[in-house]
This record gives sequence, C-alpha cells and structure tokens, in this order.
Amino acid sequence: MITESLGALRKAFEMNPLKIDQAKESGRKVVGHYCLYSPMELAVAAGAIAVTLCGTRQDAVPKAEEMLPRTLCPLIKSSFGFALLDSCHYLASSDLVVADTTCDGKKKMYELLGEMKELHLLQLPQNQDPETARPYWADQFQRLRQRMSEKFGVPMSDEDLSRAIKLMNRERQALKNLFDLSKNPRPPYTGLELVEISFKTSFFPDKEDAIKCLEALYEDGLKMVAEGQSPVSDGAMRLIVTGVPSGMGSHKVIKLAEDLGAVVVVSDNCISYKKTAVFMDEKAPPLKEMADRYLDLPCAIMSPNPGRYARLRQLAEDFKADGVIDLVWQGCQPFATESYSVRNFVQNELGLPYLMLETDYSESDLAPLKLRLEAFINSN
Repeated sequence: MITESLGALRKAFEMNPLKIDQAKESGRKVVGHYCLYSPMELAVAAGAIAVTLCGTRQDAVPKAEEMLPRTLCPLIKSSFGFALLDSCHYLASSDLVVADTTCDGKKKMYELLGEMKELHLLQLPQNQDPETARPYWADQFQRLRQRMSEKFGVPMSDEDLSRAIKLMNRERQALKNLFDLSKNPRPPYTGLELVEISFKTSFFPDKEDAIKCLEALYEDGLKMVAEGQSPVSDGAMRLIVTGVPSGMGSHKVIKLAEDLGAVVVVSDNCISYKKTAVFMDEKAPPLKEMADRYLDLPCAIMSPNPGRYARLRQLAEDFKADGVIDLVWQGCQPFATESYSVRNFVQNELGLPYLMLETDYSESDLAPLKLRLEAFINSN
C-alpha cells in the first residue's frame, strides 16, 4: 500500500544528488558519517550537509575484495567498494568523512579509505564508564568540533550546537512518531517500508525537508489506523529484528519474513529505530550532552553492553512482540559472539521465540533463509 506521502518521499530521494550538487555550487560543505556514534549535530552546527555513508549493497563488494579479506563483514566491504568504484555520490561529494573506531575491521578499512578521502577518525571508547569513557569521548567531540571549525572557517559556538541539537531532536521525534505507529495491532506500514523511509531520509541535504516527509508519512499513517487500513494481515506474527545495521540493498531477511506473513514491527539497529534513542536535553551543556547521549547507544562493540538487553525488554513490551530475529553479518564477530547472550535473554527472560540468522548481502542463501524463517514463523 503506497501512500501519497511515501510516493513523494521516493521521488524526493531521487533528487537528493542534484540538490547536493546545487548546494555545493553555492558554497555548502558536505560531511559524511559512517556510524551512528558519529555526531551529525557538529556538521549541522557548521552549516554543512550531514549524510550517512554505510554501504548496504552487494554490487560494491567484489571490488572491495580485491583489497580486503573475503571473510570481512559485508558492510565494511560494501562501504569500501563504493569508494573504490567511486559509485556513491554522497561519498564523492563529502568534503570530510567522519568515522569511528567501532570494530577492528572498520578501523583497518578506514586506514585505507583515509588515503582516498579526507577523514577524521573518532577514537570510540569500548565501554560506557562515566568516570573514564565519557570525559574521553567528550574530548573526541571537541577535537572534531575544532577540526570542522578550522576546515570550514566557521566558528561553532555553544549556541550553534544548541540549535543543531534542536533540529536533530525534531528529526528524531518525527521518525519515532512514525515508527511508533507499529505499536498498533495492525500497523499502517510494513517493516520493510519503515526501513526504506529511515534509510532514504538520512540522505536528505535539508533536514527540514526530511522532517516534512516524516511528518506527512505519520499523518497518512494515523489516517490509515483510524480507518482500519493496513498492509498487515490480522494475527500476523509481530517480530523484532535486532543486531547489525540493515538498509536498502541488505533488507532480504525483513522482506522474506514479511513475504511469509509476519510483520517486522521494529528494526532495532542503527539505521532504523535505534536512531531515535539519541534524544538530547536541549537545556544541558551541548557538547557534554551530545557525548553522553551518543555514548549511551547500545552496540555489541561495547563491553559490557547491558543497554541492549534493557532495550530489547522495552521494545518487546511496547511493540507487543511475538518473536525476535537476531541478524548477524558474516564476519561480524561482536554481534555473532553476543548472540549467545541475546538468545538466553530473549528465551529465558522475555519468554519469546528467538532465531539467529547469519548471512551477507548476496542472494545466494535466499532458499535456506526462507526455509528457516518459514519454520520459525509457522511454529510460533
């Protein structure tokens, strides 16, 4: 069911590269971000266009494998492959790339990427300790603030940061409002549509345009709920998809699950619902608040990572989940190792069915994935 607002989003998305080119011609700068831990507020405060860069398609992977190990995570290979092929307009347009030291594979890939693009690497702590990690992370943000200020010739005051926080909070709230419509017994949008929406709005050069699209989608969704319209069948199994980031091009598990009659009511990864977690106190000192809220994000690269389990408990309750799919990319050691603990938590603490799927971006395993998903959905 394609609403008018969803059709408008798709048309607007196709125009984003042209709009970025026009903005650059007028003097605007572009900052690309590879991970949710990288703060877009700093780019916004500098008057730059903030876009996401993670590769989520298979077509760039073979080129990357000419330099990177085949056993490496497909997200890393796809991201690097786009750079080698020069096939990502957003990366090509970036005047500065911001990355952070999440997993070891990404760190080493960024060394190679830094030879091709100007890159600022944030040294991400591997824990969320308030006495050691948080002050260190705030200093990393201050260093990035200084780098952008010098590069773009823009002094970035606390007032600039506060305005950027307010704008990004509005975008997060608009996205959360839309996602939360899936708490209804029959959601107005499929899980795949919500992934597409979150993915595509992250490339809009104008945040106000993205917010307007999200608000229009929300209003259409409210109307559909009120009128009892839904693409979801009565009694469909309500699934949480947790784990690695998945976007358009790496959405096969979500599509397979929904083709089999289930509905993904929430995708808890850093390309989808997890983005809404970085909501900030607009009255707090801006740089410290930014550092604290970003470091709060639960991810398997954190050790320990208690926030993931608390979040899964809340999501299962809020979205009335019937089961959890834990998605892991091949070669992603942090999420693969953590899946053991996630399984125990989901089954023993939440009392929900659990399925871990380890795959990549290719379509070579569609048949076995379908069989496992079909058995999981039909037996629960």
